Amino acid sequence: MEKLPALIFDVNETLLDLETLTPHFIRIFGEGGVMREWFAQLILYSEALTLAGEFAAFGELAGAVLEMVGSTRNHCVTVEDVTAVKLAIASMPCHREVPEALRQLREAGFRLFTLTNNPADTASEQLERAGLTDFFDRQFSVDQVRRFKPALETYRFVEHQLGLSSSNCCMVACHTWDTLGAVAAGWDAALIMRPGNAPLSFGPQAQIVGQDLTVVAASLIASYCHSL
Repeated sequence: MEKLPALIFDVNETLLDLETLTPHFIRIFGEGGVMREWFAQLILYSEALTLAGEFAAFGELAGAVLEMVGSTRNHCVTVEDVTAVKLAIASMPCHREVPEALRQLREAGFRLFTLTNNPADTASEQLERAGLTDFFDRQFSVDQVRRFKPALETYRFVEHQLGLSSSNCCMVACHTWDTLGAVAAGWDAALIMRPGNAPLSFGPQAQIVGQDLTVVAASLIASYCHSL
């Protein structure tokens, strides 16, 4: 049995700064707040596809949802707009505290992995550009399961690939829908309170909640390492 749980990280917004996409939405729509509307709709329709038994690459869905948001606002989203947003997603920088927090977790003995809705190639490019690749032992994508998070199958897939039980896995994410799915699957979870995200009082709860990855990393180390 693992002495420490495997830490499985979400990528978009959890590690990488989603707010860096805002200038593209200001340029396209004249309003930065549309970025959050688009991202919420992207998650909604990824989950709707999963419930309907359908699947599409996350990047293609992101473009389609961008066009849909444009339609609801009577605004024509061009092919160039979609391409610009996709390129920006692939090159988002990490949050400032992330490298040092990941280093501390590695030094404490944790094994680190990623699990993202992004296609594997996109996720690999994101981590490489953000300078985070070397922190992670392995990267996982929902493309390998064709079910978007928080579908149970995505978490079970990671368990199977790592040869671990659910009790040996801990999800680290800034989205309550992700930690909710992980805890429902029997994992532990840590929720990062990035701006625009908050806990939900209903449903399975993350065991650890912190304002950024520095705080969450310290709590993970205190919770698991000091009890060995």
